[in-house]
Amino acid sequence: MIAAYLDEFLMITLVHMLAVISPGPDFAIVIRQSISQGRSTALVTSLGIACGISVHILYTLLGIGLIISQSPMALLGAQIAGALYLSYLGIKLLASKKATGSAGSIINSSTSSYKGAFMLGFMTNLLNPKVTLFFLAIFTTIVSMDTPLFVQSLYGVWIALTTALWFSSLSLLFSQQKVRNKFVSYGYIFERLMGSLLLVFAAQLAFSLL
Repeated sequence: MIAAYLDEFLMITLVHMLAVISPGPDFAIVIRQSISQGRSTALVTSLGIACGISVHILYTLLGIGLIISQSPMALLGAQIAGALYLSYLGIKLLASKKATGSAGSIINSSTSSYKGAFMLGFMTNLLNPKVTLFFLAIFTTIVSMDTPLFVQSLYGVWIALTTALWFSSLSLLFSQQKVRNKFVSYGYIFERLMGSLLLVFAAQLAFSLL
């Protein structure tokens, strides 16, 4: 039965991979975590992002995503929440100060805990309304109305898994000791750069409200 939906599956995979590798809030957070907090913390953050995507997929399959997109107030609320959260993270990183010590102690933040790291990735993805619209577009344009819910669910699981693999790969790459050591002396500059990038994403969301 799955073979009958191979073309649909390949199209979804291609579109999703092009989207997920594009720099965005998730990308900035994972790179930041990899360099400032280390491999294990970055991997947990990547898992949080994948779980956030799973929530988007779930409510899209349930039809709630369509309701949100058709409700101006609901979509506005999602955009405001996303812009505020990204602004909060950006301002927090902009406040980073120069630190001394090993690569493992570049930044001393609450996100060094696994729980904090997971929630950071989860909330960054969950509060991004662009992800909501992206999955709504996928499941209303690429996926046929005749595609069984079971098959659509398999698409969702695949998307979540490939998202986790992509960001985990980034975590492994940027958490290498050689890479992290280069940021020891200038870690605060990198933090501020990531903060500025998050504020840019927040501004894009804010301007989309106008």
